[in-house]
Amino acid sequence: MKNTGKGQAISRRSLLATAAVGGVAAASMGPFFARAASAAPITIRMQSMWDAGTVGYTKFDEFCKGVSEISEGRLVVKGFPAGAIVGTFEKFDAVKAGVFDAMHTSDTYWPGKIPVCTFLSSYPFGMDRPDQWDTWFNELGGKEIARQAYAEHNMYWLGPVQHDDNLVHSKVPIRSFEDYKGKKIRFPGGIIADIFRSAGVSTVLLPGGEVYPALEKGVIDGADFVGAAINYNLGYGEIAKYIIMGPPSTPCLHQPVDLQCIGINLKTWKSIPVHLQGLLELAIRDFSFKQYTAIQKADIEAFEKFKKQGVEIIRLKESDIDKFRKFAPELWVKWAKRHPLATQAFKSQWEYMKSIKVGYYRDADLVDSQGKKLDL
Repeated sequence: MKNTGKGQAISRRSLLATAAVGGVAAASMGPFFARAASAAPITIRMQSMWDAGTVGYTKFDEFCKGVSEISEGRLVVKGFPAGAIVGTFEKFDAVKAGVFDAMHTSDTYWPGKIPVCTFLSSYPFGMDRPDQWDTWFNELGGKEIARQAYAEHNMYWLGPVQHDDNLVHSKVPIRSFEDYKGKKIRFPGGIIADIFRSAGVSTVLLPGGEVYPALEKGVIDGADFVGAAINYNLGYGEIAKYIIMGPPSTPCLHQPVDLQCIGINLKTWKSIPVHLQGLLELAIRDFSFKQYTAIQKADIEAFEKFKKQGVEIIRLKESDIDKFRKFAPELWVKWAKRHPLATQAFKSQWEYMKSIKVGYYRDADLVDSQGKKLDL
């Protein structure tokens, strides 16, 4: 123990807690921990979207352990890999009902339950940089929209978790927009599936754990799942010898920023003391940064490993991207009109994308594939 000269002892763990939450003063956090010292630990059971053995699950596991460390054992996140408690597509209802406490998930799975989820992770030709999404959530009202939507389902939306851009793995070469026609490919559904149906794809919705056997048996021709590192961990290069990407300007046209999130049962959330709620939210921000950067590094290594497996990386041309792009505005408006919160979210994002700061679009670009003006 080190004496501060003011009669207070600060432990090594207290210093770790202070550093981990981005500069929260030990003087302000210390009294909270002191008052909680004799209380029983609060345990949160949280199921991840990642399979055990992937780089993603490694970072999730580090996050879980880190929460206990920085809270000095007062808050414990007990993590589980995908499918350990319930199936991937059953997590929403399980957390809502309080079967377990929290989920690390993708909002792209839930537009059928919460329409605004269409606009809580990246979608075709929308915001395509992680910093843009962080700006929208933290400064332009996105976080408040997400929390309002989840509250209607007895959950609290804690925050976004940055991940990666997504790839399409295929058993057959796809070298153009036209080559997609007639193929059967796994996508997460919603607006993402819609953009590929515009190219004549027969889309299939499968959880991550079912993608490998479906590819292996030839039930599907290809699959979107996530990025290079996780997909290499899952063995896709063994059975699908083509990776389909866009040109360098648009490496992923459908999910360039595959955001995840953490949602928690509302009753569980309210049972956590306020100072530990704040600590958990800050720990999630740290998790988001660490997962994102670790996966970017792992992607670089994974692409080289794919090449050694004989996997061919195919990049579509700019002209192919333009053919997909013409269908996007009509899909944006179609999905935005499904719920007032979805409309609010997309309008906010549209204004941001039109701003001088970003400059992706003008009002004149909000037209259907025939050039007719679209109205929200």
